[in-house]
Amino acid sequence: MSTNPLEAFGAWIAETPDAWPRDAREWAHREFIDVVAVMVPGAVEPAADKVFAAVSHWGEGPCTVFGQTERLAAPWAALVNGTIAHVLDFDDNFDPPKAHPTAVLGPAIFALAEQERLSGEASIDAYIVGLQILGRVGQGVNPTHRNRGWHATATVGVIGAAAACARLLKLDAEASARALSIATSMSAGFMSQFGTEMKPVHAGLAAKGGIMAATLARAGITAGSDTLDGRTGMNRLMVGPDYEQLRDTITHIEHGQNLRFETEHVGEPLLITEHKFRVKRFPTCGAIHRAMDGMLDLMAEHGFTAADVTSVDLHMPRVHFNNVMYTDPRDPLQAKFSAEYAVGCVLARGDCTLADFTPEAVMGEDVRSLFPIIHRHPVDKLEGEFPTEVHVTLRDGRQLKAVIAMPLGSKAAPFSDAQYWAKFEACCAGVLGPDQTADLRDALERLPELSDIGELLRHARFTAVASA
Repeated sequence: MSTNPLEAFGAWIAETPDAWPRDAREWAHREFIDVVAVMVPGAVEPAADKVFAAVSHWGEGPCTVFGQTERLAAPWAALVNGTIAHVLDFDDNFDPPKAHPTAVLGPAIFALAEQERLSGEASIDAYIVGLQILGRVGQGVNPTHRNRGWHATATVGVIGAAAACARLLKLDAEASARALSIATSMSAGFMSQFGTEMKPVHAGLAAKGGIMAATLARAGITAGSDTLDGRTGMNRLMVGPDYEQLRDTITHIEHGQNLRFETEHVGEPLLITEHKFRVKRFPTCGAIHRAMDGMLDLMAEHGFTAADVTSVDLHMPRVHFNNVMYTDPRDPLQAKFSAEYAVGCVLARGDCTLADFTPEAVMGEDVRSLFPIIHRHPVDKLEGEFPTEVHVTLRDGRQLKAVIAMPLGSKAAPFSDAQYWAKFEACCAGVLGPDQTADLRDALERLPELSDIGELLRHARFTAVASA
């Protein structure tokens, strides 16, 4: 096995048989359910229409765009659908790269598989392969890469999407390696875009880039052999000039993030079953979910309401607070990245749902009046070293505390199949009619047996009931 990560990863993509364990296939299927669920309401968000309007005249094609009847060429469909998948920030997280994988992999696979008329089984296979490479690249540059402000969904996601697309196109080892190298030239995205419409566009750009990278590789475009690990490789440029020092002195490793590319055992362990996912209970940045879970647990156990509370103290890793930077959000996008809004919402309203992210809901005084009593206490430790602590002081003098190491929906407390489908039904409500929802669900349930992924995607070319 080559020590060059491009070569090692390319060989694994091309040569690993489609003989995945049953639970790997089931996890992949569940994440397709989750991403389709969030794409339904995402398709009627303003950002979806804006991106579609921008690209729709660049080329018609065979590929579905969620919520549109017009079809586009594969890269543009992936760009729009990736934006749609991530626009609500309700899509899954994956710990090895600290990225949103399915908002990138799903749209890339949907578009290319529809173009090539490939099956649901091939789509699941490509997902598992793409996720593995996405995770391996993420482990090789994290935790520093993301902690320093790179948006890994974009930077690492495009390489995972290229791997999935190389698998769909059945590229050989050399061409698969070139596809990954080409994808590094499309690797970009800063966390300074959080709270804007450009943040979800990152997922769309990564999905588009994966299709383009694999297709360019199939066409024979040459690319560098040291773009992941080399003097000017991704690790040294997108971690920092202190990369070697950080790599050689790291002492606490979480999620396999050791600043080294695994080349000897690329597929062992299989990351989809080793790490599973963080499926979102709330449509907000995942960094605040532990605190939201903690607040809801305390409310359920002790029966208090917002009127009973004098202070809320959030003790969280600093890197989590860095993700939820808006202390006074002014619109729904900013509110998704606000610790004060997220925790205030569950305290004031008893939950946090899609309905809480309208302009009117975000400016609601019931939540905003709580901002002054919600206090931040950053802790300079990693997520696995320090669980989130929620301290609540009540007017009667009682002091309550919840300690949450992992949120609901994570490996420690995974969603059941029933919870996946409950999320699906809730996401479709108000966007699709009952028959539309039933047809989409039926096709999604049968995804592994579909001979052509188009059998599923034709149900995504819907007209929303709200605008019908």
